[in-house]
Amino acid sequence: MSLLSRADESLVARWWWTVDRWLLVAVIFLLGAGLVLTFGASTPVAERLGLPVFYFAKRQLVFLALGLVLMIAVSLASVKMVRRGAIALFALCLVLMVVTLLFGPDYNGATRWVNVAGFTLQPAEFLKPAFAVVSAWLFAGAMDDKSFPGRQIASGLFVLCAGLLILQPDIGQTILLGSVWSIQMILAGLPLLWIGGLLVLGIVTVFLCYVFVPHVTERFDRFLDPSSGDTYQVDTALNAFRAGGLFGRGPGEGAVKKVLPDAHTDYIFAVAGEEFGALVCLIIVGVFAVIVMRGLVRLTEEEDPFIVLAAGGLLSLFGLQA
Repeated sequence: MSLLSRADESLVARWWWTVDRWLLVAVIFLLGAGLVLTFGASTPVAERLGLPVFYFAKRQLVFLALGLVLMIAVSLASVKMVRRGAIALFALCLVLMVVTLLFGPDYNGATRWVNVAGFTLQPAEFLKPAFAVVSAWLFAGAMDDKSFPGRQIASGLFVLCAGLLILQPDIGQTILLGSVWSIQMILAGLPLLWIGGLLVLGIVTVFLCYVFVPHVTERFDRFLDPSSGDTYQVDTALNAFRAGGLFGRGPGEGAVKKVLPDAHTDYIFAVAGEEFGALVCLIIVGVFAVIVMRGLVRLTEEEDPFIVLAAGGLLSLFGLQA
């Protein structure tokens, strides 16, 4: 890539000289770390389910390749193309969310997945970034034209999305989407009184979820009083971190992946802690933090309100999920 000249007008050259290479390296590091951990953590799970040993790892590799292509394509796209693409994706995700509620399989009392072209997808995962970009466009429009009801439309879309998520039910995704929406409202210049109102609304929402949603109640009670329920998976994960110590037991030497059913997904960080140690886990967390902080610093140099709001929402989503 160093052979590319700044005078080169080719697509590859323009991409290379405009992309933030520090962010690119950080993202590639996380992708590589995720792939390595998936290869190590998923093999015992695949064997227990009677699947080929590298079933999950190969799927991860396929989606990683698709993700890289999508990442490069989006980074090459114009602002107008990104906005139009997000609107189309958002509309598609809304349709898929309804289809999921009507025809999706029920897993442990939740309907969150749908089969599309042979792949099992969770539409909410695609809805969140699309919503961040669409709402940024609406907020930015309201900032440019005071008569444009962008805030009201964005708020209405959030209520619609939140309603569909609650029906699944998926309270975690609802709170995450609400956090992104709130952060964008603040970035768009929301008055302090409204910010206080959002905080109160968030607290009330969490309280209502605790009172009326059984699995949320169970999780809160278990967190506050571990003896109130089954904490086997959490205890096993914590023991894995203790066993790994600072430098880990070594790649492939972990035991937690052989006993936890979700070692390749929800508890993959415990696998990392046991096999590679707390030091590597801290490095991974640090890379996540670097991506968010560097992205926010870059936004201080940006003047386009749409870019600030869209990137701010996406960075918030990325950081909160991490």
